[in-house]
Amino acid sequence: MTATSGSGASPTALSDTVQSLRPFVPAKDFQASKSFYQDLGFELLHDGSDLALLSLGATTFLLQDFYAPGCAENFVVQLVVTDVAAWWGKLQPLDLAARHGVRAPVPPKPMPWNATVLFIFDPSGVMWQITEYNRALATAAQS
Repeated sequence: MTATSGSGASPTALSDTVQSLRPFVPAKDFQASKSFYQDLGFELLHDGSDLALLSLGATTFLLQDFYAPGCAENFVVQLVVTDVAAWWGKLQPLDLAARHGVRAPVPPKPMPWNATVLFIFDPSGVMWQITEYNRALATAAQS
């Protein structure tokens, strides 16, 4: 799909205009959720009264002070990484379940879609899939 910008402008592929995709992640307890994500290594770039921008390198998402049980408990975020074992090594000593009152992380396991995934759950019940695709699939996805 293409679009034009102004009169006489050449067509631009809409995909060329995209800078990022940021999910709005719900938070039952806004402060507790911010603390949880900061413990995971996310940096708080903006801290508004009802919206926070969190970053981990070039990856960002918006945490919102909004909670609806059906929404939060069915909300899934996939974070694709190159080393799921390193993530597991970082998560284990954090003791997220004791520290934040969340479900214990699920250790990495191979999935039928050619990936290894570990699961973590935030204080609102949002599930994060920390996913490492096998090299062949990751290379194909980047092409």
